[in-house]
Amino acid sequence: MSMKIRSILALTACLLALTACKSGNKKTLLPNVSGKAGEVLVTIEREEWEGNLGVAIREALASDTPYLAQREPLFALSNVPPGSFNNMFKMHRNLLLVNINPQNTASGVVYKNNVWAQPQAVVQLNAVTAEEALELFGEASSVVAEFFEQAERDRIIANSKLYEERALADPVKKVTGGVLHIPSGYRCRKFTDDFVWIADEKQYVQQYVMAYRYPAHREDVFTLENIIQERNRVMKDNVPGTFEGSYLTTSSAQEPTTRSLRYRGRAFMETRGFWEVQGDFMGGPFVSHSFYSKDGKDIIVLEAFVFAPRYDKRQYLRQVESLLYSFEWDSEMADE
Repeated sequence: MSMKIRSILALTACLLALTACKSGNKKTLLPNVSGKAGEVLVTIEREEWEGNLGVAIREALASDTPYLAQREPLFALSNVPPGSFNNMFKMHRNLLLVNINPQNTASGVVYKNNVWAQPQAVVQLNAVTAEEALELFGEASSVVAEFFEQAERDRIIANSKLYEERALADPVKKVTGGVLHIPSGYRCRKFTDDFVWIADEKQYVQQYVMAYRYPAHREDVFTLENIIQERNRVMKDNVPGTFEGSYLTTSSAQEPTTRSLRYRGRAFMETRGFWEVQGDFMGGPFVSHSFYSKDGKDIIVLEAFVFAPRYDKRQYLRQVESLLYSFEWDSEMADE
């Protein structure tokens, strides 16, 4: 089985597990989670943390985030021995519980939500031996990473809905036929019949969301070549740079990548890469979701990117990327 297929299957399994866990939680009686965004607390014996299992966990959860100019881990990991796992640690937002015990009767990886706090993501790895634990985690590592990633997204989306900038709903709807839940602080920089540019521009950090559409006039619309070709055309027409004749485009320093995903019943092509400004020295990471319009006549693209030259960018990108996952068709909103 190819690596790409394995990744798609793993992601699908993770999202199903996440949905299943949510259905049975008891949120009303639980305290709020502790810990910073992007942190995962691992409960594991020191011997295993310093051995092969610890190495595997760090490779899966603390490897370099792709398409960032500086090296930044996917998650910030900390660890505590199971014997020290008290009530304070149980409140953490993301928990990976490693339970290695010869008396375990059911080995495997279990995904849970809101066990001791809310909104909390908990993964429990049960194994009889360290060797079995290493094998189980190796098989589930991509699912575990996506489970925690989606939990972080869901927290951001929930907060966005709580403090939503409702004035932005109408331009997004007119371009896409759906809704993005954008929090307060963002404003509309440009809006046309087929393009909308939404920005949160602070002194040293700028976060952007764009939505645009173009005719689905090819059978191979979701190839990397065609996605980037259309992206560059749209950006040149709509996103000028600071200097005369400058404009935003896709960097060729590192080739973008695509992967096919499905989230809450909506299939889309994710594209990741670097953006730059032609004729200027600006750039940063971007991620986009491309999918068919409701009637199949157009391609809808939702894009998020950041410019934060003074700071690490992983959390800023995670924040704005999560907004893409908040997209809902207008008909779905009416059904809720």
